[in-house]
Amino acid sequence: MKQEISPMEYASHILQALPKGILLTTRAEGRDDTMVIGWGHMGILWGKPVFIVYVRESRFTKTLLDKNPEFTVNVPLDAVDPRVIAVCGRQSGRDVDKFALCGLTREPGRSVSVPAIRELPLTLECKVIYSQRQERNAIGQEVLDRYYAPTEADPEGDIHTAYYGLIVDSYIVKES
Repeated sequence: MKQEISPMEYASHILQALPKGILLTTRAEGRDDTMVIGWGHMGILWGKPVFIVYVRESRFTKTLLDKNPEFTVNVPLDAVDPRVIAVCGRQSGRDVDKFALCGLTREPGRSVSVPAIRELPLTLECKVIYSQRQERNAIGQEVLDRYYAPTEADPEGDIHTAYYGLIVDSYIVKES
């Protein structure tokens, strides 16, 4: 069962939960992935409610999102199991099934093909209406040094793409 909500009435809760880690879920070609996000924006763009997420170029989530421009944002109402944040923040969906590892329950989306997650019941269903890859030369050096430092595996320092998601549905998943 899903209790419809107004996303803007829950904006404060969503934005307060964001720095602690909420989940971004994608689906394409029969595969689901969910990852922790700690950055995002919620507001009104072009007269419509949107949630903007940032996904690094190397993430499996980005691969799926580019194939199917729909996503869900999954927010806990209470404390989230720290194991969910650890697994979904450090493991790649290319290699593991994070849903199985964390015991997460998929709930069918109502307006998108991407599932909600019962254990993080506050759900925003979004359809991408715009995306923009960050331009490295437009980012200040202090930010590049802190968030995009080159590594041996990634000498360039992996950059993000911003996905502007039109919020097409919002609800709280309730136990049946």
